[in-house]
Amino acid sequence: MESLIVLGGALLFFLLLMLSIALHELGHFSFAKLFGVRTTQFMVGFGPTLWSVRKGETEYGIKWLPLGGYIRMIGMLPPRKGDVVGPDGTIRVRSMRTGPFQGLIDSARGAALEEVGPGDENRVFYAKKWWQKLLIMFAGPAMNILLAVVFFAILIMGFGVERPQPVISSVSKCVIPAAEAGRECRPDEPLTPAAQVGLRPGDRFISYDGKEISDYTELQKLIRDSGGRTVQVVVEGADGVRRTLQVPVTTNRLRSLDDPDKIETVGFLGISPLVERERLGPGAVAAHMGEMTERTVVALALLPQRMVDVWHAAFGGQERDPEGPIGVVGASRIGGEIIASEHPTTDKIAWFISVLAAVNFGVGAFNLIPLLPLDGGHIAGALWEAVKRGFARLLRRPDPGYVDVAKALPLTYMMALVMLFMGALLIYADLVNPIHFSG
Repeated sequence: MESLIVLGGALLFFLLLMLSIALHELGHFSFAKLFGVRTTQFMVGFGPTLWSVRKGETEYGIKWLPLGGYIRMIGMLPPRKGDVVGPDGTIRVRSMRTGPFQGLIDSARGAALEEVGPGDENRVFYAKKWWQKLLIMFAGPAMNILLAVVFFAILIMGFGVERPQPVISSVSKCVIPAAEAGRECRPDEPLTPAAQVGLRPGDRFISYDGKEISDYTELQKLIRDSGGRTVQVVVEGADGVRRTLQVPVTTNRLRSLDDPDKIETVGFLGISPLVERERLGPGAVAAHMGEMTERTVVALALLPQRMVDVWHAAFGGQERDPEGPIGVVGASRIGGEIIASEHPTTDKIAWFISVLAAVNFGVGAFNLIPLLPLDGGHIAGALWEAVKRGFARLLRRPDPGYVDVAKALPLTYMMALVMLFMGALLIYADLVNPIHFSG
């Protein structure tokens, strides 16, 4: 039964990811239509067509391999200088060159221009203004990022964020090092300071060492900084009665708050905080998106090394990094495991939305990498066109025209092969050594 629930949750997550991809393409499609670019296809997936319908000049459909999507705009590659544009807008391409890359470029250019017919001279992508091309290509990643913002806003402002409160949930009996956490107390181990002075579950900290307490993060820092001293603590019990206690704070070997991989000697009280969901405002959403952006930029910069780690996890049996790259299959599996977990329904929905939001943000950010065939490559081309034309106007030189992105096709094909390899590796790793939900 649990396997069926996991499968059903994974399928639901996968379908929502496909919807996100469709919305990504809708972003491109909407601005292409707005600026008059003829768009012949709107597809979710790759490979042979599973289903399609034609409305107007556009074919809408679903492909057999649901691992992405695309829209097909005419004139993505411009003609090279010397190609003849007829009076009806059709383009007669000069004979192909025979160099190792020139022939490849000319072949792709010719295939792209075959779709340009009479009356299309003002409807090709390459002929649009630089800012129009930029908006068309940016609209796809922007849709994923917008979805992430909406999802995180629902989580933070609607469901609330799990935050530890300055209220005691449980009191540890004895002082146990972090490396041995989870074991039973031994007869010779000392009582924790909290147990010595009689702190109880439900006690709320009013002040610590003379400082008023408003949140647990502040309290945690004060406790860690007071090791080896006796401090005055004021708490209010569940019955509303306040007590003033003199607490002999001891020390313990615990994980650093700044670097979880580092163990340090800090002050220790022996309490666990009560964790509650707290609804926050738009400012918290903006702060979270800022942190998410910073983490994603770092992750993208480390992506080559992370993919090496995925390779070792897939073929060398090494432990999979839970913060490392993950594919569509792995993300869907985590979604299914969330649904099948024994947590309360509210927590399940919140975690499910959180993973969906993170995946959307990652997809949007990845597509902004300034390399073809990613959207960021076309955005970079549009910006370079703006720079070239701006300098030409400033220096009173002839308009240099559009940027010929076809010249980057050899690099584009190499990048496409790399992306195909990465996708296949992630799918394999997600099957043989998956990342599991550990909420």
